[in-house]
Amino acid sequence: QVQLVESGGGLVQAGGSLRLSCAASGRTFSSFAMGWFRQAPGKEREFVAGIAWSGGSTYYSDSVKGRFTISRDNAKNTVYLQMNSLKPEDTAVYSCAARTVYAYGGSWYRRDNAYDYWGQGTQVTVSS
Repeated sequence: QVQLVESGGGLVQAGGSLRLSCAASGRTFSSFAMGWFRQAPGKEREFVAGIAWSGGSTYYSDSVKGRFTISRDNAKNTVYLQMNSLKPEDTAVYSCAARTVYAYGGSWYRRDNAYDYWGQGTQVTVSS
């Protein structure tokens, strides 16, 4: 069993920054691939960013590329999402997810059904 707890959400003005954290417990975090997804009211959940177990490979949606950075600290069992130049359309509940079974390639990161465990989510609201 894996537990994921997000933190760091809040209200920020457009152009501002936030750093989300996702703390994992229960199993060997360093062997997990991790992802961040978001869901805005009335919309489907969408992929934001993903990171391989080693941190050596990262993946981003086109909508956040160049503004958001995903990283991880395996010693702290934590994955981060640094969000800069925030826009009102970034407003959503952000959730982290873990995939505990190794998979090759990078295309699967964008599929929410590829992940085994999910956190509860943290609200990010960007005002204009």
